[in-house]
Amino acid sequence: MNWTKKHPAWAMFAAMIGLLLFLWGMALPLSAAPDPIGPAAKQFAEGARVTVLLTLISGSVGVVLGVLAGLGKLSSFAPLRLLCDFYVWLIRGTPLLLQILFVWLAVPQILPESMQISDFACAAIALALNIGAYNTECVRAGILAVPHGQVEAARALGLTPYQGFMDIVLPQSMRVALPALANNLASLVKDSSLAYAISVVELTMVGYRVQAESYQPIPVFLTVAAIYLILTTAFTTLTTALESQLDVGRKR
Repeated sequence: MNWTKKHPAWAMFAAMIGLLLFLWGMALPLSAAPDPIGPAAKQFAEGARVTVLLTLISGSVGVVLGVLAGLGKLSSFAPLRLLCDFYVWLIRGTPLLLQILFVWLAVPQILPESMQISDFACAAIALALNIGAYNTECVRAGILAVPHGQVEAARALGLTPYQGFMDIVLPQSMRVALPALANNLASLVKDSSLAYAISVVELTMVGYRVQAESYQPIPVFLTVAAIYLILTTAFTTLTTALESQLDVGRKR
C-alpha cells in the first residue's frame, strides 16, 4: 500500500494490467485444480468477466447519476430538488435485491415487445440507480465542502456561474468526494452478485450452478470468494492510486 501511494501512476498501470491478465488468464491455473473447479474453469473466468463488466457499466452510469442528482439536491428549483430527494430516499430505503427484481419485472410491462432488454441490462440499470443514490450524497457533500470564497473569487475574475462551477467547484468537490465514491465502487463489485436473482450468469451464478451439479459447495464457494477478493483488491488498488495521484486528503 505504501508503494501504491509513492508511485500512484505505476500502481494504476499495474492494477489495470493485472486485472486484464487475471480476467483472461485465470482459466489456465483453475483448469489444473481438482474437481469440481478444474472442469468449470472457463465458466468461472466468464463469470468474473461478466461481474467486472457489470460493475464498470453500472458504476460509470452511477457516477453520472450521482453528479446530476447531487446538483439537483442543491438546486434552488424546488420541484427538481424534491425529485432528487425522493430518488435518494426511495433507493436508499429499499433493498437492492428488491430494486433488481422490480426493474426486471417492470421493464417488460413498460417497454413495447420490440424494445425488450436483456437480463444483464436490467441488472445494470438497477445497480446504476442504486449506486447513483449513494453517490449523490457523496457529490453533494463534496460540493458543500468547497469554500464559498472560491465561488466569489471566480465571479470576481469574471467567470460565469457555469464556468465557475465547471472550472473551480466541480474539480475540487470531486477530489473531496473521491474516497467515498471509490468505496461505493468497491462495494458494487460485491453487490453485483445479486444479479444472479434474475439469471444473469455472473460469478455467483456460476458458483451456484457448479455446486448444484457437483454437490461440493465448500471448494466452489471458496473459489468464488477468492476471485471476488482478487477483483475487489484490484479495484481498491486502482482507486487508492488515483487518490494518491490527485493528492486527495493530503495536507498542504
